[in-house]
Amino acid sequence: MQHRADVVVLGAGMVGVSAALHLQQRGRDVILVDRLARAGEETSYGNAGLIETASVFPYMFPRDFGQILRTALNLSPAVRYALADLPEFLPWLVRYYLASAPHRALHSAMAELPLIRRSRIEHEALIAEAGVPDLLRGTGWIKLFRSDATLGTALGDLDRARQYGVEADVLDAAGIAAHEPNLSGDFAGAIRFPAPGFVPDPGGLAKAYAALFAKKGGRFLVGDARTLEREGTSWRIAGSDGAIVAREVVVALGPWSDQVFRPLGYSIPLAVKRGYHLHLAPRGNAVLTHPVLDSDQGFLLAPMTKGIRLTTGVEFARRDAPPTPIQVERALPRARDLFPLGEAIEPTPWMGARPCLPDMLPVIGRAPRHPGLWFDFGHQHHGLTLGPATGRLLAELMTGETPFADPTPFRAERFE
Repeated sequence: MQHRADVVVLGAGMVGVSAALHLQQRGRDVILVDRLARAGEETSYGNAGLIETASVFPYMFPRDFGQILRTALNLSPAVRYALADLPEFLPWLVRYYLASAPHRALHSAMAELPLIRRSRIEHEALIAEAGVPDLLRGTGWIKLFRSDATLGTALGDLDRARQYGVEADVLDAAGIAAHEPNLSGDFAGAIRFPAPGFVPDPGGLAKAYAALFAKKGGRFLVGDARTLEREGTSWRIAGSDGAIVAREVVVALGPWSDQVFRPLGYSIPLAVKRGYHLHLAPRGNAVLTHPVLDSDQGFLLAPMTKGIRLTTGVEFARRDAPPTPIQVERALPRARDLFPLGEAIEPTPWMGARPCLPDMLPVIGRAPRHPGLWFDFGHQHHGLTLGPATGRLLAELMTGETPFADPTPFRAERFE
């Protein structure tokens, strides 16, 4: 059996499903391909659930010497690295550091700003069409600070972000208690960001979008993206029940995108920031309303459908290295001090990988040397946030529409 379409989208996470929907809306016959039979089962499943309209500045390499030293000594609660893997990812870290120079970081922020501003709008449209309003809450999120120093730095960052339309409320201890009465601790203050959306089941939202895609006539097939090859004027992939053939193909494989672009001769510097989460039951009648980041201790609690999700910061290690959930183990007693947490709901922490480029911008657009090949990957910490926005931008480029944002900063050629 052979399956034919106008476009094949490789990867059924939030980024791939969103691209498939936007292409479908523009009249393309699309096949969505993943190695798993359900959407949103990997990177898109494990995150803080935020549609982060307040993060106008990407997560760049720190410039503070004390913070760099703590990270180098593996003492930072928010960042850890595997010493054995250091030779592999150190060259990428150097590129990341250089791309984080203030003027270059500002360039990345301004390039991504139109996507950030569009992110919740695009999600709201898809959520309405998919009929899942319960998967978007308008709570925003809260960032806690335990010292005057960290609060002061954050307030300086907030002043800068407000220049680009970010709204926030600064909370004292009474304000924190009013919004989240079950939190405990000595806090210098907090910042509440009201505009970001919160998704209590990110993997479920990806599945809802995939169901919408299928309802509108799209096909979701299991296949192996690593088998992608050029066949005349088309692209061919081995599927579980026959070949999948299309004129155009979109690589939206997140941290696995290199398994396709490297064999084709592209040296795009894709790396991963690994992360972990664990779901726990709240104790007694305790309720958490907002996602809450304990910025000084490097973890976040989010009130997911499955339970309270404890998420960690960043682990630099090989994508496929065995899990080392040390950050979860260190954060768990601190999280129990912050909020009344009961037993773990799952036996072991989940691990995922955020696909990152050194400038913290995704690659979106045409592959420079292969007709019909398109890229949509590298969304760093913002795959859930940006998936529908970058899906729209990519679909506009592929169908000849005027793009809503300047695509130039996202071109793959910037690394050549």
